[in-house]
Amino acid sequence: MLKEFSVNFHNLLLSLSDAIDLANPSIASHQMRTAFITWQLSNAAGLPKERVEKLFIASLFHDIGAMSLEEKLEVHNSSIIDEEHHCILSEEIFNLSHLFEPSKNIVRHHHKPWHLWDASIQDPDVFDTQLLYLADQIEKNIDRSQYILHQVDRIGEMIENAAGDCIHSDIVKLFHEISHREDFWLDLVSPRLYSILLHAGPFQKMTIGYDNIYSVAHLFKHTIDFKSRFTATHSTGVAECAVMISKIFGLTDFEIMQMKIAGYFHDIGKLTIPNSILEKNGKLTKEEFAIIRQHTYFTYSVLKTIGGLDHIAEWAAFHHEKLDGTGYPFHVGAENLSIFARIMAVSDIFTAISEDRPYRVGMKRSQIEKILISQVENNALEKKIVHLLLDNFEEISSYVKEKQHLSRDVYDMKFSKVNFQNRSGQGRWEPAFITS
Repeated sequence: MLKEFSVNFHNLLLSLSDAIDLANPSIASHQMRTAFITWQLSNAAGLPKERVEKLFIASLFHDIGAMSLEEKLEVHNSSIIDEEHHCILSEEIFNLSHLFEPSKNIVRHHHKPWHLWDASIQDPDVFDTQLLYLADQIEKNIDRSQYILHQVDRIGEMIENAAGDCIHSDIVKLFHEISHREDFWLDLVSPRLYSILLHAGPFQKMTIGYDNIYSVAHLFKHTIDFKSRFTATHSTGVAECAVMISKIFGLTDFEIMQMKIAGYFHDIGKLTIPNSILEKNGKLTKEEFAIIRQHTYFTYSVLKTIGGLDHIAEWAAFHHEKLDGTGYPFHVGAENLSIFARIMAVSDIFTAISEDRPYRVGMKRSQIEKILISQVENNALEKKIVHLLLDNFEEISSYVKEKQHLSRDVYDMKFSKVNFQNRSGQGRWEPAFITS
């Protein structure tokens, strides 16, 4: 077993940003491309390292508050920006991790045009937010079906028209400093942008350990779950169930810590699934279920790109694999399913069938036992793990429910649509700069 647990922070950030934008080709790498623009602008401005890094994190996750695929597409394509709908939620999400919290003011106001600011451009937060504002709008106005160098004049013209109103003239000057270079535009739309940023961008040599990895995973657990009220506590439940089973099974404290992170990340691939499918009140069609089956593939592919999380990628992503090889998406059998993956699979099924869903209420103990035993008899789940869960059912179930209740409180207070509408009273902005 591993003696140390650390990852490259930049690698982690880029992969998780990429995961958010995998949902649709029209927004693929939007946040990463926006981060590249802000990074180039901040270098031209000569900003100190700390501000560049804070702005880079804000840029990589500025739309994280657009929780569902439907919301992401609306934010990307609409000429009307609902400040309340994703900017405030982005700020709330950034508050969930001490690594993201310093960037919260930038994401909170990243759609605020210059004429609405009642502050000096010399204020670091104002200046940096204006950089992100410009970068976000440039990326949104790139036509992905056309050659990028054929669009430079059109984009430059739009920026000139927005100068002094939506964008401060100092920010426009910075854009002119970098926009005359063909390499800027070609790098921006390059399929190798991830690699370019990984090897040349901020945080290149910064390594983080367990506590900071946990902090990011904890933030993403909420991002994954809060996209729907029906999944608002699911990853919490799976992670905590896996922790309890792992303790009783006899895994080491170090292994249990990693299992918790795997549980937090296990459904990150669900960011690619439309809420119309996740919240469907009825049986899924064959075509809809085919879309559902992609989520574990994306969990694996995202986590596998993060050096140091290779093992966690398998523990997290194999939760729908079966011992007989009939699971998905890799159809691996018992010989390739570690005890960690087997615990995660049992934890996921137990949590899922215990929760309310659009088409049914959470199941009672007798129903849960029946389903789990049936899965053992069909050679889908590990018998030893299932019986360990059932033998300690009350202890595990009450612990999981307690932890889920805490997550539900966070969701209800900060992220549910009803409470959000009740506590917000701001309107919608219509900045002239957005044209597509």
